[in-house]
Amino acid sequence: MSGKPAIRAEAARLQAYFEAAGALPVEADLLLPADTLLDLYGEDIRARAYVTHDPDRGELMLRPDFTVPVVQRHMESGAEPARYTYQGEVFRTQAAGSGRPSEYLQVGYELFRRDDPVSADAEVFALFSEVLSPAGLRAVTGDIGILLAAIDSLSTTDARKAALRRHVWRPRRFRALIDRYTGRAPVPPARAALIEALDGREAGSLIAEGGPEIGLRSAGEIAARIAALAEDAAAPPIPAAEAGVLGAILSLKAALPDACEQLRDICVDLPGLDPAVETFAARVAALDEAGIDVAGLPFEASYGRTTMEYYDGFVFGFLAEGRAELPPVATGGRYDALTRILGGGRAIPAVGGVIRPELLHLVMAEAAA
Repeated sequence: MSGKPAIRAEAARLQAYFEAAGALPVEADLLLPADTLLDLYGEDIRARAYVTHDPDRGELMLRPDFTVPVVQRHMESGAEPARYTYQGEVFRTQAAGSGRPSEYLQVGYELFRRDDPVSADAEVFALFSEVLSPAGLRAVTGDIGILLAAIDSLSTTDARKAALRRHVWRPRRFRALIDRYTGRAPVPPARAALIEALDGREAGSLIAEGGPEIGLRSAGEIAARIAALAEDAAAPPIPAAEAGVLGAILSLKAALPDACEQLRDICVDLPGLDPAVETFAARVAALDEAGIDVAGLPFEASYGRTTMEYYDGFVFGFLAEGRAELPPVATGGRYDALTRILGGGRAIPAVGGVIRPELLHLVMAEAAA
């Protein structure tokens, strides 16, 4: 069997495996309300999704993944704990000439469990590790929670911390912010000129000098933004030692036990990391208890920073050895904050992952050839 029938057979096998592990099969609409995804990810999502308009339903997107609609379904009516599995097409725009498909199958598993989150992380990773084991993939793990805790531990303003948290999934933008907040890079010229023009005056007078209002922002919104920019320019730089610790975390690559020890050493210089590192250590123990060879499992602190922006804790991926041009065959992670957003403030810890059956089929076919 080859081609689409083989890929669909692989998808069916994967979903059957997750059902046998206790997951309830669910479906999701192909067309999703665009406003939900835009509220979550901002306008960046437009560049990665197919957007259309319906006269009755408004702006819609072809399903870019399953996690958001599955979380919405669970937060509306799901029992606890809950396990779900699904399969179906997702749609992502691709760069011209990349050769990557804009439509492909996803099979996923999601676990909503309030007690013992690190054991839930280990359960999901162990399931993916077992079902993918025949393909000989290389596993890698990360922890966005470590990065977010490091940001929260910096000696800087809440506004700067919020900006760094918002851009942790955009490595270039994040690095540019760190360079500016530490004083290694100057304030952008246009912003510096605006602050100089303000020169201690009320923002309203500067706005009035600018002429008639155009655009959608009110004068009050513009004034608030100018005030925020001036406040940021006056804030002291992030200490070089703290920025160095953050850089050390971002560059950390080691097997899980070694990474745990290095992170504990880093806590001496950034004590606010302690709770996140203890969670990390507990997860290593839970993975070990689940039968995972933690001594051979890599950890990369920056892993997961270019995936969908809802992961906020443990992240993982399974990659094809020697095929760096291929996307990950499987990815997953923890997304507690997403349940709080979609649950209107009511949250439940959640972790899950997805597999691309066509990539798994390709890797296994090449290995068998």
